[in-house]
Amino acid sequence: MKIAAACYPLSRLADWDAYETKITRWIEEAAGRSADLLVFPEYGAMELASLSGATTLADQMQAVSAALPRAWDIQSRLAMRHGLHILAASGPVFAGARALNRAMFLGPEGGRAPVDKRVMTPWERMPMDMEPGRAPTLFDTALGRVGVQICYDCEFPLPTRAMVEAGMDVLLVPSATETLAGYHRVRIGAQARALEGQVVTVQSPTQGIADWCEVVDVNRGAAGVFCPPDLGLPDDGVLALGQEGVPGWTYAEVDLAALAHVRASGNVRTRRDWEEQAFRQEGTSAKGSASPISITRLR
Repeated sequence: MKIAAACYPLSRLADWDAYETKITRWIEEAAGRSADLLVFPEYGAMELASLSGATTLADQMQAVSAALPRAWDIQSRLAMRHGLHILAASGPVFAGARALNRAMFLGPEGGRAPVDKRVMTPWERMPMDMEPGRAPTLFDTALGRVGVQICYDCEFPLPTRAMVEAGMDVLLVPSATETLAGYHRVRIGAQARALEGQVVTVQSPTQGIADWCEVVDVNRGAAGVFCPPDLGLPDDGVLALGQEGVPGWTYAEVDLAALAHVRASGNVRTRRDWEEQAFRQEGTSAKGSASPISITRLR
């Protein structure tokens, strides 16, 4: 398959026509390059707040929640027109008093399924007061089995491992980070998940300045597609890497047969050998941490 990861700049939109023109141009550009799977970033949907004229954080979150169904409809039509799988940019969605950070996975036949962030960053806890979402879902597609971990979620290995054990091939990591340190934390998490699960991971960040929206006022990062560094794959585990701060698509060809070969005959077999970790042999606590752990004082 061919994957397209967006380094996506946020626009102050004049109206819905401006949004549809922009998203159509992005999707048709990737379709024109024969991409099969398109990935947009975390909080890329915050640009929809500009359609309402809202200025406060609370009002912008409500505005995006109200606008997202229409945005998903537009992208779903484009996915069907071009035969694509698309992970639409995430944004706050109110299912009650509090919002979820929700992306939408769109299929080429009109199917769609929500994906929610599980672990909130300090900013999402306060002032956004976001609610943790549902457990991860693994999508069985014509391209392979695809999972999603939104930004900070990918820095925690166990949910990804559960998807690996269910046969995941590709992990999508939409992100939004305001510093290079934040970008690299997510990228390191994505590359770690690729290494330990012997899967391909795809990072798609927001880009640029959107000083009219405090959720995404500053955005740093580069799009990238990563793999386990092993036989027949890049020595540095980087299938493709865009330029930091430059908007556009980053493309990578992904060969699932090459991944299968590495899992079966690679120099290391991290996917298979996970069970040999001592903490799994000794038991895992209810909170998922290693147990028991002995502590020895050296004198």
